[in-house]
Amino acid sequence: MKLLITGREGQLACALLEAAASVGVQAVAIGRPGIDVTDEWSVTEVIARERPDILVNTAAYTAVDKAESEPILAHAVNALGAEFVAKACAAHAIPIIQISTDHVFDGTKDGPYVEGDPTAPVNVYGRTKLEGEERVARACQHHLILRTAWLYSPWGANFVKAMLRLARTQPSIGVVNDQMGSPTSAPHLARIVLDIAARAVTNPADTRWGIYHAVGAGDTSRFGLAQEIFRYAAAQGLPAAEVIAIATSAYPTPAQRPADSRLNCDKLRMTFGFELPDWRLGVEDCVAKLAASAGAGG
Repeated sequence: MKLLITGREGQLACALLEAAASVGVQAVAIGRPGIDVTDEWSVTEVIARERPDILVNTAAYTAVDKAESEPILAHAVNALGAEFVAKACAAHAIPIIQISTDHVFDGTKDGPYVEGDPTAPVNVYGRTKLEGEERVARACQHHLILRTAWLYSPWGANFVKAMLRLARTQPSIGVVNDQMGSPTSAPHLARIVLDIAARAVTNPADTRWGIYHAVGAGDTSRFGLAQEIFRYAAAQGLPAAEVIAIATSAYPTPAQRPADSRLNCDKLRMTFGFELPDWRLGVEDCVAKLAASAGAGG
């Protein structure tokens, strides 16, 4: 199986390359300047040249707060770019796995969201990602849209790395305790993506295309996630700050966040038989890797 990944520097792209190498899957990740998803000609040329068996579109504008002041760019990447990739895939009968987000929901449901729940994004990032989902579904019949959330890993910018960085200079850190979600390890998600991709390539006729939720098992608040990060950090000999619970209202940001964006993954488990591990296991592994990297001067 040849896997083409649009996007190269992001957390999931890095995790996919590592996971693919570990199981002998041919994976090619192409980001800018090799491909510009906002340029339809660039997308068409790259996909026609590479001709993968399946494509995973990880390319996205993910700066949630910055998107509020750059809506045109966010739309170009997350909505139009996703459509360009899907159209090029459809032209060559290539299935696409589109990575989406919990931000398509407003966070007001009393309980975890299922795939069929009404969408109502509360920020530019969520609106552009939702439009990307819709455009992908229209452009390519053989599509799998995976909504994930609170992604963390040893790569890129994420909450785990931010907390560890702050702890080096701050003895205590205020973290909101009224935002609930499903933390997700990028390496754990990457292994699921590879398994789903292999299933789709091997048996496309029996693949149930559509939208699936794929997040770490369990859920917590941002406050609870920070506590867990520092619990593992202390065990690894890294600086661990005291976590102080604060309300979202005490930490205003340009973009509104969904207050409770927990995702239900029963459809993924019942359809494909796959389930991500508990989010705590991913945090422990991520902190250990970062500690090892720090110890080696990385």
